[in-house]
Amino acid sequence: MNTYPTRRRTLQAAGAAALAAGLSSMTAGAAHAEGTATGADNSAPKLVTYPRPADVATNTSFKVRVRTAPDGEWQTLDIYLARAKEINATTGSGPVHNSSMAYFDFQGSVELEVTYLKGGTTKARVRPDSLGITPELLGDTLRFTLDEPKDIVVQINDEVFDCLHVITNHIDPNPPAADDPDVIYFGPGKHTVDGGILNVPSGKTVYLAGGAVLNAQIDFTEVEKASLRGRGVLQTVSNSIGHVHIHHSKNIRVEGVILLGCGLGHGMSENVLIKRTRVFTHGQWGDGFPVYCSKNITFDGCFVRSSDDSFSIYAHRDQWYGDTSDITIQNTTIWADVAHPIQVGTHGNSDTPEMIENLVVKNVDILDHREPQMNYQGCISLNAGDSNLIKNVRVEDVRVEDFRWGQLLNFRVMFNTKYNTSVGRGIEDVYIKNLTYTGTRANPSLFLGYDADHAVKNVTFENLVVNGVVIADTMRKPRWYYTTDTVQWYANEHVINMKFLTSAEAEAAAAS
Repeated sequence: MNTYPTRRRTLQAAGAAALAAGLSSMTAGAAHAEGTATGADNSAPKLVTYPRPADVATNTSFKVRVRTAPDGEWQTLDIYLARAKEINATTGSGPVHNSSMAYFDFQGSVELEVTYLKGGTTKARVRPDSLGITPELLGDTLRFTLDEPKDIVVQINDEVFDCLHVITNHIDPNPPAADDPDVIYFGPGKHTVDGGILNVPSGKTVYLAGGAVLNAQIDFTEVEKASLRGRGVLQTVSNSIGHVHIHHSKNIRVEGVILLGCGLGHGMSENVLIKRTRVFTHGQWGDGFPVYCSKNITFDGCFVRSSDDSFSIYAHRDQWYGDTSDITIQNTTIWADVAHPIQVGTHGNSDTPEMIENLVVKNVDILDHREPQMNYQGCISLNAGDSNLIKNVRVEDVRVEDFRWGQLLNFRVMFNTKYNTSVGRGIEDVYIKNLTYTGTRANPSLFLGYDADHAVKNVTFENLVVNGVVIADTMRKPRWYYTTDTVQWYANEHVINMKFLTSAEAEAAAAS
């Protein structure tokens, strides 16, 4: 039987952490936010920062301060150690690098001041590029403003690993009481649970308050109407394969928490909302958000930096059986240090074939993709193996920045003998609208049917933009060129009915 802190122990931990932080610094929680007194103007700028427990690892590359704009009092943010993995393409070794993460909540506008303590700053970049943030650079210090909560990455001198991840939220409008009988509450401070695993009962909420760090794995297994939320951090457990498991469960919600070390996985579950959940992985098989044989799963407003596929959407594997359907990834930022940002379809059931269908990817920024192996490239990869049929996929408003190593797209009906026991059945009905890639390092995208009976069918691009050029079947090119030749992509003879349309052509076709 796993146990968790009693109310008395929780409140003691909360009080100790708040006292250690110093209440005059206004950092211990929502009660100390600027302008939160009774009758305060809810539209007034507010800022809530949280202390990092003293025995939780930090990184020393950055100093970060924040204030309500334009002239609030500066508050120094505590930095957490985040880690990221690299694969050496010559030796296969996987060195793990130190990085930095800080977080806070706010309302209104805030100004951030970031100082690179190693010095030698010649340039700075705030990503995603789509936010249009150009920082003011003053030596080793840069300043910029956020008008609403966004998750960003600050890079100095194009450093890939020694960078700063800033996670921001709206101020929690409805934090639970620590003594609520339906809440398993962890206040500010560092916490563990007996056995390292917290099994969440049906109807219960696990709440990690800002400044809380829980070293545990959280399991939702055969439960309904349960949740994990808050503003705290969940850290990896040694030899754990994931922070949060959602297995054989329904009506689950995970919101606002930060996962440092491992990801959040689904198996044979349905009706799950993963909202503004942030994941950093650095281990082997470090998928960020794996999904197996699950239905009606929504990822909204998330950030993931992963040491394997950031999102992996599969059918059968191991103990999981059944179709996967109605999966949405939206308003999300993705960085894959290894493998794919979004991977769909490798695993399935050759004996009783399954479907992966009704997938939506919308309003997504892909910051990086690095994978030396040709078999596992593609920022968005649809790889039908194990008799899977991938069907009805919609990709819309996706912005891909120049990545280190890989392909923009890889749509392939395959028989990968390392993982598959049969060829996939096919890929059908894919619509890609407003996909933008800006960069020079992408390998050619591949579209490969297996044979005439295992084909890629009905792939339509609307307003595909590569380095500012709209790619369309009607664009100016030699008449004997394929449209794919204009971007150095390749589609084989088992790709049927692939179209490249301008927005005007798509609108005219829809009206006819």
